[in-house]
Amino acid sequence: MDVLTVGETMVMVTPEAGGRLGTDGRFLLRPGGAESNVAALLARLGHHAAWASALGTDPLGDLIVRDLERHGVDVSLVRRDERRPTAVYFKDPTPDGTRVYYYRAGSAASAITTTDVGEWTAHAPRLVHVSGITAALSAQAREAARALVRRPGLVSFDVNHRAQLWSGDAPEVLLELAQDADIVFVGRDEAETLWGTATAEDVRGLIDRPQYLIVKDAAIEAVAFTPTGVHREPSTKVTVVDAVGAGDAFAAGWLSGFLDGRDEPARLRLGHYAAARVLESPSDFAELPPAAEIVAELG
Repeated sequence: MDVLTVGETMVMVTPEAGGRLGTDGRFLLRPGGAESNVAALLARLGHHAAWASALGTDPLGDLIVRDLERHGVDVSLVRRDERRPTAVYFKDPTPDGTRVYYYRAGSAASAITTTDVGEWTAHAPRLVHVSGITAALSAQAREAARALVRRPGLVSFDVNHRAQLWSGDAPEVLLELAQDADIVFVGRDEAETLWGTATAEDVRGLIDRPQYLIVKDAAIEAVAFTPTGVHREPSTKVTVVDAVGAGDAFAAGWLSGFLDGRDEPARLRLGHYAAARVLESPSDFAELPPAAEIVAELG
């Protein structure tokens, strides 16, 4: 197993024709979750990627499992919960951007425990990936996230701040989790919201313990602070259809390059390539060729 990703995946409900949620009569059902997005994209890039979480024993949970299997994700570690449901969220496209409405309280994934984490990581993946979303789901899920970032071995952490999930302690908890990880992904804008940092260098001054810190500055650039120095790569210019999922795609591209032992410029370019394909897509996923083909295309 190259990568084990852990976190909640919900069923996303979105208008089929791209209209407003309250006016469109036909809808698409798709899995939506940061960590499963990363797993699916890594599988498309040619890696053995597994996703672990809890789902209800309902048709929505079945839909998620089937879809991730279709993308080549190993879902053998997924726990099915007979007492709690699979969560749902709705996307509402508006002229000012996409609004998202979550219905996830009491979901199966909110009951993830440190016992689950111990069982899942016993399979010794090369790398574990988790995001800050897990820590916001419940008190016990927060402890599970802490157990993940503190486990022996490589851990990748995407800050992935979702303000509507937090009650006010997000800055402290997310900084703690980031400091305990080996690889950290964070948007420059979300870091400014959380901690008041204005530049990538400010973020590095705050998050100073991880070996790798990748600061994404939207359409401008990504900056990687690594043991070999500071590396910058301009973002790929694209026409944005929907920005949801682009951060997950960037993380998948970078992690693919990391797992394959590519140099830092190649990792950043892979991240930008994957993010660009998702930005051009109406969903938070995009079909990607194997990583070697992308590297050959980018030169």
